[in-house]
Amino acid sequence: MRQIAAARPFAFGFDPATTALIVIDMQRDFVEPGGFGASLGNDVTRLRAIIPAVAALIAGARAAGVPVIHTRECHRPDLSDLPPAKRDRGAPELRIGDAGPMGRILIAGEPGADIVPELYPVAGELVIDKPGKGAFYATGLSAHLVRMGTRSLILAGVTTEVCVQTTMREANDRGFDCLLAEDATDSYFPAFKTATLEMIRAQGAIVGWTATVAEIVEAFHA
Repeated sequence: MRQIAAARPFAFGFDPATTALIVIDMQRDFVEPGGFGASLGNDVTRLRAIIPAVAALIAGARAAGVPVIHTRECHRPDLSDLPPAKRDRGAPELRIGDAGPMGRILIAGEPGADIVPELYPVAGELVIDKPGKGAFYATGLSAHLVRMGTRSLILAGVTTEVCVQTTMREANDRGFDCLLAEDATDSYFPAFKTATLEMIRAQGAIVGWTATVAEIVEAFHA
C-alpha cells in the first residue's frame, strides 16, 4: 500500500513493502567519547545527540515490517582493501589501521568499528561492512536490494556530508527513490549538514527528499 510522507521539497510517496531503511556507520569510533572521531578533535556530542531519533526510526521501521540494514565503515586487518589515497589523507598522527583508543582504527572486528549498543542490529538484520564512503562500493548491497524488490530507501546515520550523502547519491544513480531523515543524521560540522540537506532536495529533489523522523514514522503507520 502506497504511503505519503510529509517531506521536502514535496511529499514523498513510498510503499513500505518495497522500502528499506539504511542506517549508516553509527559506530563507536565515530560517535562515542574517546573514540577515533573525538581523538581528532571533533565534538562527538552532535552525533551522539541523534541516537534517540535513529532508535525511534529503527523501531518504527521494524514495527512496519520495513527491513533495516546497518553499515560499518571498516577494512580488513591486512589493509588489502584500503587504497593509499584513503589511508594517506586525514590526520597524519592517527590513520586507519593504526592503534587507536578503541582498537585498530576502522578495522573489522575491533571494538571501535562496531555499532553503538543503543542501535545494535537484531537477529536477521543485514550488516554491511564497507571499505568506502558509499555503501554500494565493493559490497553486496545492490544485489541484496534487488533480491528484495526494493524501490525506495530511507537513510539515517553519519556523517551527513560524507558517507550518508555518498550512499544517497549512489542509490539515486541506481534508480532508488531516497528519503533522508533530517534529525537522524548529523555532522561534526553543522554547516556541512545544512548544505547537504539543501543540495539533496534542490532542483525538485535532484538527489532525494528529506523529512523528520516523526513524519516518516507517521507515514509508516498511516
